[in-house]
Amino acid sequence: MSSQYHSDIGLIAERRNDMGLSLLDVGVFLALIGGVVGFSMVKSRRERTSEDYFLASRGLKWWLIGFSIVAANISTEQFVGMAGQGAGTVGVAVSGYQLLGAVTIVFVAILFLPRFLRAGIYTMPEYLEYRYNSSARGIMAFYTMVIYVAVTITAVLFSGGLTLHKIFDIDITRAVWLIGVIAALYTTWGGLKAVAWADLFLGSALLIGGLITMVLGFREIGGVSEFFEANADRLHMVLPADHPEIPWTALVIGLWIPNFYYCGLNQFIVQRTLAAESLKQGQLGIIFAAALWLIVPFAIVFPGIMAAQLYPDQLATSDEAYPMLIRSLVPVGLRGFMFAAICGAVMSSLASMLNSAGTIFTMDLYKPHINKGASQKSLIAIGRIMTVVFVVIGCLIAPQLGHERFKGVFHYIQEFQGFISPGILATFVFGMIFARAPASAGVLALVLNPVIYGVLFVLFGDIPYFEKVGISLGHIAFLNRMAITFGLLFCVMVVVTFLKPLSEPRKMPVREGIDMRPAPSVLWLGGTVIAAVIAFYIVFW
Repeated sequence: MSSQYHSDIGLIAERRNDMGLSLLDVGVFLALIGGVVGFSMVKSRRERTSEDYFLASRGLKWWLIGFSIVAANISTEQFVGMAGQGAGTVGVAVSGYQLLGAVTIVFVAILFLPRFLRAGIYTMPEYLEYRYNSSARGIMAFYTMVIYVAVTITAVLFSGGLTLHKIFDIDITRAVWLIGVIAALYTTWGGLKAVAWADLFLGSALLIGGLITMVLGFREIGGVSEFFEANADRLHMVLPADHPEIPWTALVIGLWIPNFYYCGLNQFIVQRTLAAESLKQGQLGIIFAAALWLIVPFAIVFPGIMAAQLYPDQLATSDEAYPMLIRSLVPVGLRGFMFAAICGAVMSSLASMLNSAGTIFTMDLYKPHINKGASQKSLIAIGRIMTVVFVVIGCLIAPQLGHERFKGVFHYIQEFQGFISPGILATFVFGMIFARAPASAGVLALVLNPVIYGVLFVLFGDIPYFEKVGISLGHIAFLNRMAITFGLLFCVMVVVTFLKPLSEPRKMPVREGIDMRPAPSVLWLGGTVIAAVIAFYIVFW
């Protein structure tokens, strides 16, 4: 990390009030974390096959799926990164990721999930092998592994370590390793079932903790009306077309790309739906998660805006907004709960990512290419070994993300996922719409994605080095760069399909024994979620 970053950390530390934990706080923290980890390990102690370990025996209920999706999604990526953007120039508009994500995941429940469950897949790359070929599967698996290890796992570890450092003055490197070791412990033990049961409790704790922080913030400011009056410039969901982060054009086109990728094709989110005992349970679980996501603006973004109002001179970077608010407002007695909620937010997301990364490596790379005849026992062993390897790599890289060149955790994650998400989304969607799209169309889209996005990143990404050497041609928001990449790749796939269509559509596998009857209430429940999102946009237009 840069010397400037260390000096900023020191400056904040000097201004810090005593944030020591009382014995009650320590007891609450140990009871919650210890109880959750212990309970999840007991519930998952009989995992004997790869289906048991990676897909929780395909027996998850809707309420467990819903809480697990929320806990996997909401981490310090949001508590630090999203709240930080709320405190900065983006304001409440950063909620668009979650709110439009709630809309997107409704469509995932209706359009994507039936296809995935019917095929009986373990992973998203596996679907591409059935639809295109083994090359498409291998490319997506490789991309996903790189992004998980270098971006998402690392960012979650860093933001969690930064939060614990700010609030409790724990050395950031030690905090990163503490979080990584605990999450790896119950993930390697029990696989997805352990992760899902832990998420049930940790997901509830982090949402409750976020709402408590919001209430304390309103009280400190002087009330809801005072908050709205003082922050009118940050309370707009629709931003100008030239806004550097989330222009309104991104809402119309660009933001749907990372949302559909994240909600419908991202292994660590979709994996718990693949583990549903039936289509009905999976669909209801997704809609339940979408409804819980509607809480995010209030539990995460509003507190970030509050921190910018209350402590404008004490924030060295916007990523410090939420930690600053917690350490300054949470009274003795609740600190242990908040500490556990924050640790839980990190561990639940990290555990989900580690489990999914281990699943993809084992099922998409190790079994098809290294050991085709691997036994169930060896598959579980490889999954556990790679989980440990991934967390070690993440813990080594994570402390470096404090450098200012990364422009904050949330920006770092979204920017670099653009190297794979438009191509993956184009490949899946095109293949579902056009039954005669050949394998070469899918493979070419996956290969060209990092090339096209990389060129746009260099020319229009506001990278100081490229500006200095005269390569940069201006600025295009990364969401719009994603949209351009997606459009170009879709055009490439159209041309390839027109020139060399399949003589007949590929036959997808059909899993036997699963109840594929849809949830009768999924349409009106999903419609209610969409209506709530529209209402939020209207109120904060």
